Amino acid sequence: MIAGLRDFFESVSALPAYHWALRFFVFYPVWSALVWVTMAIFYHWRRERREHLDITAFFPPVSVLVRADRSIARTLAWATEIDYPDYEVVVIEDGASDRAREMVLPYVHEGSARLITKDLDEGKATALNDALPCLRGDIVLVLESGACPDAHILRRMVPHFRSARVAAVIGNPRVANRASFLSQLQLIEMSSVVSLLHRAQRVWGRLLGVPGMVTAYRKSALLDVGLYGPHMETEDVEMIWRLQSAAYDVRYEPRAYAWTRVPPDAVGVWRQRRRRAAGLAQTLVAHARDLVTWRTRRLWPVYVEAALSILWAYCCAGLVAFWILSYALGVPPAGASPLPNWWAMMLATLCLTQIVTGLALDSRYDRSVLRALPLAVAFPLLWLVHAFATALATPAGLARSTR
Repeated sequence: MIAGLRDFFESVSALPAYHWALRFFVFYPVWSALVWVTMAIFYHWRRERREHLDITAFFPPVSVLVRADRSIARTLAWATEIDYPDYEVVVIEDGASDRAREMVLPYVHEGSARLITKDLDEGKATALNDALPCLRGDIVLVLESGACPDAHILRRMVPHFRSARVAAVIGNPRVANRASFLSQLQLIEMSSVVSLLHRAQRVWGRLLGVPGMVTAYRKSALLDVGLYGPHMETEDVEMIWRLQSAAYDVRYEPRAYAWTRVPPDAVGVWRQRRRRAAGLAQTLVAHARDLVTWRTRRLWPVYVEAALSILWAYCCAGLVAFWILSYALGVPPAGASPLPNWWAMMLATLCLTQIVTGLALDSRYDRSVLRALPLAVAFPLLWLVHAFATALATPAGLARSTR
């Protein structure tokens, strides 16, 4: 039986499909890194470095909306100190613990926050939808509970809404909890993947949101496109896509940042990646029609890039599993070597270039990110977690999309 398995693995290594998978595994991240880095630097040079928004003359009313959980006290302490002349803080509580409500009530009593309560927990999307008619602001800043917004966040986001076409502005989340090894890797990811990609996509003109981002919305635009989808795994990502599909503009503002908390352990990271992967698959299926609609042609590059990232995740997970089994059977697979080879060094060089670029660009707002640079050598571990989580969660997301 062992001999038969060895013959099987040797025959697979000789297949043209296997060698095409190897090429895609190597050259897709190389191509992505080159495009992202080039476009991000272009964005920084043309807009981020020189652009100075008028932060004094445009003050429409803003509502800062947060869904209550056990981290709500941290968010309220920061949200109530935002430097903006006309805003309110609103907490939506839908079945959270009594402890969460107790943490909100002092802010309610002193008049710095409002509390909306629901008897049933119907999910985040429904909670946000139910809260929107109760908000005073023309613009709604949606914060994840536990996020700590910078005092000037609204002064950086709101000026974008001078343009009537702007429906949303995505902010720049910074990792607050950095004690664990996985938190440090996510800190690198936030700058070298999330922020870098948003800069690059801003040059293309369309963005793919990331769950948990700090985002401000034009309330009328949310009402126009039909509010959040309660059935979506990542309702915020789908909303960003839906707004752009309806010809609204979505922008990225790296100077509008908030301190957020990431999963510090392996279980939390795994759950986060599976949720993101399922949500992305749902979004792509829900908006597949945009690929054949000329009016939404500016979304085509974003759609194709997202689909290719899922394909690469399957390719990565499959090849890594194949290599592990091959070596376990004593059959060295073609294209894989325990010693560095040319394509591995090329990947490592581009990966390091992308990480250094992302950290350098975000160091303008958070100088401490550069301290994570020595851990860049371990960053591919997060790639592997992402690849296997995507491979496992994507079918579930596709199944939910067809219900």
